Formats: sequence, structure tokens, C-alpha cells
Amino acid sequence: MRYDLTDLRLFAAVADARNLTHGAARVHLAPSSASHRLKLLEEDLGTALFERHARGLTLTGAGEALLRHAQQVFAQLEQMHADLAPYASGVRAQVTLCANTNATSSFLPDDLGEFLREQPQVRVALRETTSPGVMQAVAAGECDLGVCAGVPSEADLELRPYRRDRWLLALPPQHPLARRQTLRFREVLGEPFVCLPGGSGAHGFLTAKAVELGGHLDVRVQVGSIHAILRMVAAGAGLGFVPQSAFGRGAPSVAKVALDEAWADRDLVIVTRRGATLSQAAGALVDHLVACGSRSARAKRARGTRRS
Repeated sequence: MRYDLTDLRLFAAVADARNLTHGAARVHLAPSSASHRLKLLEEDLGTALFERHARGLTLTGAGEALLRHAQQVFAQLEQMHADLAPYASGVRAQVTLCANTNATSSFLPDDLGEFLREQPQVRVALRETTSPGVMQAVAAGECDLGVCAGVPSEADLELRPYRRDRWLLALPPQHPLARRQTLRFREVLGEPFVCLPGGSGAHGFLTAKAVELGGHLDVRVQVGSIHAILRMVAAGAGLGFVPQSAFGRGAPSVAKVALDEAWADRDLVIVTRRGATLSQAAGALVDHLVACGSRSARAKRARGTRRS
């Protein structure tokens, strides 16, 4: 192929402007040079990209397809530049990490902060997604490691324990069930709920549990974070399923009741590709997260011993 990035940028600019002269000006080319480049591009691809009219240009079907691909190329280039930029300022390594909402809203901020203080020349690119999305990203090599809940469907993934958590039921303080010590899911199935968005792993998991009981989850409000669920519950908008770890300092004032359900346990695990060779920085992050989880487990056992 004889075309280059300049040709693709010109093509995208002309497609956006629907005018050769205006599009050429955006990429600092003379109209005659732009016209020649577009002609060669069409010849190289073997198809017309524009339909010429008296009032300007419109994309053909091939032009629309090329524009989609060109935009993806530009996005990848921007991401490449963003990934490489830290190295120019002295960064020696970058680790890509995918995690579910439970992890990013509870344990990871403190654990990552400690790691980055100990490793000032490492950068971590964190992407939040669902637990199935974390597993898929790790299996596909789109990230170095992941943190999620549940059992992976991919056989080529390796798991390490990270943290133990548990779903609790958050209720408005004035709710009639707010003074209960425990509740079964079926007891509140008819209540309105505040939930994470429909595409989230937590939403799908809880919806499936409602179906198993022969009902459905009455989602009154969907919000983007666990902290937002707590705020909406405190305002009386509904009930919410929230990890125990979310009830820390600064959490809104709500009643929390334990769920008498075996599935309420939410064990978080660190996921890597089986047999993959991690970079030194990624391996150090895995070791750090494992150590944080072990330290937390020991502290919980010590508190339990003192209480008994």
C-alpha cells in the first residue's frame, strides 16, 4: 500500500468538511496536492471514496468504511503516544491493570497508592470494567493483570487471592427492616433498588439471583458508582446491595444489614495469563497486592481473636 498517515488525515478532514478545499486547509495542503493524493488513494484502494457533486463531496460506502478504520487508527496512535509519553519524563515502566467496580471503589486506591509511593518510576494505567470484562481483557493480552470477583471462564488464567469482601444490604435509616440483623433476598425482592448500570457485572449477577427466586429486580435508579448508591439509599430512593468494604470513612448514613445468602461472599482475586512472563513492574505489583491481601487477612484474624 502506497498511502500514509497524511493521506488518511487528509481523507478524514475532507470527509468531515465535505469539501476538498476546506479539508485540505485543515491539514495544511494545497487543494491541487490534496486532490492528487486523494486520486492516488482511490487508485491504490481500487474504489471511489467520494461522490462528487456541485455542492461538495459525500462518502461512498467504501469511504464510510475507510473513515471508520481511519478513526480507529488515529485513536490507537493517540493511545500509543499517551503510553509512551511517561517514558520521556523518566518513567521506566508502565503496568496496565483492569479491575471491577468493587475493587476500584474499595481496596485498590490505598493499595495502589502505597505501591506507587514505593515505586516512583512506575506508572499504572487502570481501567474499570465488569468482572467478565476483566477476565476477557487479561486472556486477550489487553492488560497485564486484573482484579475481579468470581470464577473465570477462561482456562488459561491464573488466580491469586487478593481480598475478602461481602455484599450487605443498605437501607434508608427509617426503613421498617433497618433494625434487622440479617435478611434473605426474597424478603426484599419486592422493594425498589438503586443499582449500578445494566452493563455492570453486579447488576447482571443480582438480576439473575432475582430470577432464580421467581421474581425480578425492581431497579428504580441506576447510578455510576457504589458511593452514589449509598447516597441515593440515604436519600430514601430505594435499597442497595453494597460491598462491606464501602462502609468506611465518609460513607453516607444508611442502615446496613447482613445478607443470609451463601452467594453474598465476594472474594476478589488477582488474575494473570497462565504461563505469561510478566514485566518486572507488573510482577512487583502482583506481589504487592498479594501482600496487601495477606496483611489484611492477618489483621482481621487478630481482631477476631481479641474479641473472643
